[in-house]
Amino acid sequence: MKTLTEQLTQYASYHRDRRNVLTHFVGIPMIVLSVSTLLARPVLGQWALGSATVDVTPSLLLSLLAAVFYLRLDLRYGLVMALWLAASNHVGRQLALEGTALWLGSGAGLFIVGWAIQFLGHAWEGRKPAFVDDLIGLAMGPLFVVAELGFFLGLRRDLFKAVEANAGEMH
Repeated sequence: MKTLTEQLTQYASYHRDRRNVLTHFVGIPMIVLSVSTLLARPVLGQWALGSATVDVTPSLLLSLLAAVFYLRLDLRYGLVMALWLAASNHVGRQLALEGTALWLGSGAGLFIVGWAIQFLGHAWEGRKPAFVDDLIGLAMGPLFVVAELGFFLGLRRDLFKAVEANAGEMH
């Protein structure tokens, strides 16, 4: 398995235009929420957690697998990603409990608009999305957003420098 630095560098090499990166801050959260929403049906079973129960849905199972992937890459980013996925699952499940029109309309609408924003960013960049060459790019997109936000806030300077050195400077 590639390291965090290798994964982020590979993904970042497709995202060196600031406008493209900014579209990811809008489009990717929309896509994550849309997938959580659309996969929040059907309920496959329930897990008992103390006095509470949790509906087991395809969204929950996919989120748990993704969280394990992120945690294996990096504990700190993995925890942030697990919280983001938990929040998306919660909102997606609430939408799935509503009528079919609201559930499907919300999920599909977020998905279509989120991807439209992504493709606009890549048109500005003049490069195809990273997942076209490597499907792991679909999982790296949300982590890239979290990492870029951290870099903007001055966190993980060593990782930022390594990614910039290998992917090239942003323009």
